[in-house]
Amino acid sequence: MTDFAARRRMMVDTQVRPSDVTKFPIIDAMLAVPREHFVPDAQREAAYAEDLIDLGAGRSLLEPRTLAKMLDGLNIGNDEVVLDVAATFGYSTAVAARMAELVVAVEEDETLASEAQTILMETGADNAVVHTGPLTAGAADHGPYDVIVIQGGVEEVPQTLLDQLKDGGRIGCIFMEGDLGTVRIGHKSGDRVTWRFAFNATAPILPGFEKARAFQL
Repeated sequence: MTDFAARRRMMVDTQVRPSDVTKFPIIDAMLAVPREHFVPDAQREAAYAEDLIDLGAGRSLLEPRTLAKMLDGLNIGNDEVVLDVAATFGYSTAVAARMAELVVAVEEDETLASEAQTILMETGADNAVVHTGPLTAGAADHGPYDVIVIQGGVEEVPQTLLDQLKDGGRIGCIFMEGDLGTVRIGHKSGDRVTWRFAFNATAPILPGFEKARAFQL
């Protein structure tokens, strides 16, 4: 029988800590959340690999290093409300839920959303809820949010999501330009979001997060 707890410790010791992620709430969450529960059964053995896990249909589970460094840059507080966009089976939601007051996961695939809600309940993430709807629409009824995290690549962030971020809030996502990607953390002041480079990472561009192409004759 696979010792997933040992693999979790190895993931933290070889992927997370060496990436300069040292905040105790992040380390504690990634040691506690059973990542193998948040992937299809056929991919459980790969749950702690250093690579993206392809979930099909352009969706993926981000590398542990990437998620950990994004959360490090966002610095979630235990009194904050988080919007987790493109949560798939809910792993990122479960991790963030151990740091935040409430996490709202957005998933447009009804099967994924249903499974995510079940897994989150089974793994004790009582302060997480799953909202089923378009990723680009967010979940305005539960907002505004202190923090927004987008679990996939983007070319641009819809204004609809930025409008759901509190004044003074933070947003993190992977901006893709061709095959190259950079994680940026945005800080909102008034109606403006100022983006700052955090680190390099890549992920498939999420549906609806492509940049509008100019029409050419």
